[in-house]
Order: sequence, then C-alpha cells, then structure tokens
Amino acid sequence: MAILIDDARWPAHGRLWAHLVSDSDLDELHAFAAANGIPRRGFDLDHYDVPEEAHARLVAAGAQHVEGRELVRRLIASGLRVTGKARRAQS
Repeated sequence: MAILIDDARWPAHGRLWAHLVSDSDLDELHAFAAANGIPRRGFDLDHYDVPEEAHARLVAAGAQHVEGRELVRRLIASGLRVTGKARRAQS
C-alpha cells in the first residue's frame, strides 16, 4: 500500500495543484490526508487536490512522488479510479 503524489501542474484559484491518491484503499488515503492537514473538502471522489506548497511536506511524510501517468496507471490498477462518466453522473 502506498500514498502517491504527482507534480503540481493544474492551475486553479491562483495556484498550482497536485493529486494525492492511494494505490489500494480510500480509508488509508483519508487517514494520511487528515494526519497531514489536508482538509476533506479537497477530496474529489478518488483523489485529493493538494496545493503545490504542500507537496514537499507530503513527500517528507511518506507520500511517494510519481509522474502523473504512473499515478493514473496505479489508481486504475487499484480499482479506485472514478471514470469521467461516473464523475459526471455524480454532478
């Protein structure tokens, strides 16, 4: 089991954002996020959006830095990935 984080590349609200995911368990992801001060409002069905300035702190806390494609590949393999179609249905 691993918590994964990619590069902060997605602009919103005047800053860049990264994705934080688990490769096996959403409970593990929520626990890691809570323990590291990431608010639940940052959760988006299968990942947390985290600001660029939190990246180094999360890696120091144990998140494994991976490239975006690797993060998505491992999220899909975990069975936790929420597809675009399912995401739109939640709206």
